[in-house]
Amino acid sequence: MVRAETNSKRLARTALMSDHAYVHPITGIAGAVPTSLGNNVHIEKILSAAEQIQDEDSNIARILCEHAYSLSQNLDPNGEGRGVLQFKTRLMSVIRQNLAKMEAGAIERSEDVARLQKFYKRYRKKNRIGEPREEERRLRESAIYSRNLGELERKSILRKRVLATLRVLGTVVQNLTKEISPDAASYLISEEMKVMMEKDAEMTDDVVAYNIIPIYCSSTANDIVSFPEVRAAISAVQYFRGLPRLPNSVAIPETRNADMMDFLQHVFGFQKDNVSNQREHVVHLIANQQSRLGKPSENDPKIDDQVVRSVFDKSLDNYIKWCKYLSECPVWDSSNDLDKERRLLYVCLYFLIWGEGGNVRFLPEGICYIFHHMAKEMDEILSEQTAKHANSCIVPGSGEASFLDQVISPLYGIVAAEANNNDDGRAPHSAWRNYDDFNEFFWSRDCFDELSWPWNLSHPFFVKPVKAGKGLGSRGKHYGKMFFVEHRTFLHLYHSFHRLWMFLIIMFQALTIIAFNDNNINKETIMEVLSIGPTYVVMKFIESVLDILMMYGAFTTSRLSAIWRNFFRLLWFTTASLVICYLYIKALQNGSDSAMFEIYVFIAGAYAAAKIFLNFLTRVPLCHRVTQPCHHWSVIRLIKWMHQEHNYVGRGMYERPLDCIKYVLFWLVILGAKFCFTFFLQIRPLVKPTRAIVNFTDLKYSWHDLVSKGNHNALTILSIWAPVVAIYLSDIHIFYTLMSAICGFLLGANDRLGEIRSVGMLHRYFEKFPEEFMKNLHCDVPKRKQLRSSGQVVELHKLEASKFAPFWNEIVKNLREEDYISNRESTK
Repeated sequence: MVRAETNSKRLARTALMSDHAYVHPITGIAGAVPTSLGNNVHIEKILSAAEQIQDEDSNIARILCEHAYSLSQNLDPNGEGRGVLQFKTRLMSVIRQNLAKMEAGAIERSEDVARLQKFYKRYRKKNRIGEPREEERRLRESAIYSRNLGELERKSILRKRVLATLRVLGTVVQNLTKEISPDAASYLISEEMKVMMEKDAEMTDDVVAYNIIPIYCSSTANDIVSFPEVRAAISAVQYFRGLPRLPNSVAIPETRNADMMDFLQHVFGFQKDNVSNQREHVVHLIANQQSRLGKPSENDPKIDDQVVRSVFDKSLDNYIKWCKYLSECPVWDSSNDLDKERRLLYVCLYFLIWGEGGNVRFLPEGICYIFHHMAKEMDEILSEQTAKHANSCIVPGSGEASFLDQVISPLYGIVAAEANNNDDGRAPHSAWRNYDDFNEFFWSRDCFDELSWPWNLSHPFFVKPVKAGKGLGSRGKHYGKMFFVEHRTFLHLYHSFHRLWMFLIIMFQALTIIAFNDNNINKETIMEVLSIGPTYVVMKFIESVLDILMMYGAFTTSRLSAIWRNFFRLLWFTTASLVICYLYIKALQNGSDSAMFEIYVFIAGAYAAAKIFLNFLTRVPLCHRVTQPCHHWSVIRLIKWMHQEHNYVGRGMYERPLDCIKYVLFWLVILGAKFCFTFFLQIRPLVKPTRAIVNFTDLKYSWHDLVSKGNHNALTILSIWAPVVAIYLSDIHIFYTLMSAICGFLLGANDRLGEIRSVGMLHRYFEKFPEEFMKNLHCDVPKRKQLRSSGQVVELHKLEASKFAPFWNEIVKNLREEDYISNRESTK
């Protein structure tokens, strides 16, 4: 376990140092920095720079090693970390060796600062800082750029190594002056040195790490920045005239111009690295979409409006759907009235929120809520002349903006508190909230009134939970589950598959009644078959009771509409069960010609028609698409609400009409076969034995039977029918398996799956590719018609191969570019 932890730390350290590897290779004492030192990356850079200049000036190397030793001493003064004591001993040995090379005398820190400054100027002058950068720029702009990539890369690495060494020297100079005195920088560091260090620091802006597009690196050898679509994408996110002026305190690197990301970073206080990543992300999205549409002009590349619209629609698709679901207007009045710059501004804001959200990204509707309010704040700030901080992100007392501290941290804090309340997964599901419960809170318009903006941290939504197992707070103190609570009970066996159970029981009841009436479909038989009405409503009553039981634990925090829906359904099916059962009993007593029977048929028929109509509205894809635009009508919403609870996720998951028809036909065949088997081979053969057993009056039992005596031998009949019922409830899997195998066989045979059984057969089919290509995918040429009519088979095959070869070469070329195949594979 210790070894695995050590390896993971070493891997993390390597990842952190990956962007500095080309600057100072980690060797010698720099490679021995233990991972237990939290600031080991900075120590490694200092020691690497010391090794680089060891041969030039051992005294300067000694100063850098002493500073690295001081850092390690501050981090772990007692050497308790793994390998720290050995590292300090080795580092001290290096320092003593350097001290032995210099003249004897006391060491003054002020003299070390002066030595560092003198060496800084000498090292800078020796490496002609600034000239390599100009050489790189001229080489990139020259016509022989592609033939000098190796030389360009060598010059770039050398320049970056020199700049990194200067950066380390400048940092050590500043730190040493602070050790002497906080005010020592005013007289120990000259003004000339300060200007020089600031200028060199600006030149290191293009040394920063990047992902794919080096937006900050103006002198990089990466050819991707020269692509017209990339240049156009970078220019598309530039600062435009409609944005307020940035304050003078906002520093923009010289290697690039100000853009939308800088504006949003200042307004909302996004982190620097997040802004850099999302700047590249947005440029990638725009450039890729533009490349699909077509490359822009080389001279003055511009992004098409269609590209921006496509990126806008795809990026904010969930937000637009969320607003439509809640009947809330988006922050823009109409997307058609938005110009290209405003669309990109919204896209940049959304990705900056998403990029800094961390684990809050698992709350997509929560991200939509945050974006909705921050976009409104941004629109208000756009009317100002000078950009200012957003009120929701201002840190109290400092006046600075921080999106992470003011927006994300409160939300993440309550999510983390709930996660810590699950007792390592042993706590019941009702005792703590998970991501679903947090996200479902934003599925209702109540979130706007309750959470407001900025966050209303006194709301019960943000109240930390009590300990697991001690119960939840009241509705006014703490929020619990939203809609769904998982209870570990066998009742799920019925509740989760209630429609299947109801269908099977009702069909078994109807088939049994028909069998006991000797297959005679008359008025009396129909009257008995209509007994499925009471069976149906009673089972729906059981379902409504289970709905309430399964929701236990979420009543205090669920939406009132969800709670009222369950109680309305319970009240409805309780009333329906009593009324339907009463009417049917009276109809049986009065006969099929009575008025009570007609009333029963009318009510049952009306309910069945309404149920079928609702199923058509919510299940059939064509009807669903027709009613979807009418969702804002109160009547439609009420009907759908009574039939099914409103949920944001999965509301649009409906198959195509053709797929729906195929699916229905598939199950009609399965159920038809099953019920035929049940009726003719299970139920009908038991009709006569059952009647005979019922009519036995003088049957003597060898065991004492209190149930069957005087009850028409009930236990005997139950023992005969029990296996039939058990098989009836389970044999649907057998018919499903058989039908799936038959359909799979037919589909496979139609698609000719498994037809090629050997490599030789594959070779023979491959030789037919040119012929099939000319026949199905290419216009027939006159020469081919002549060769085919004259019977010249060999010449015909040559012609087909010559027409097919360019397309095949293009296919292989694309496969190579996508790294699916290599050149070695294609030459076999």
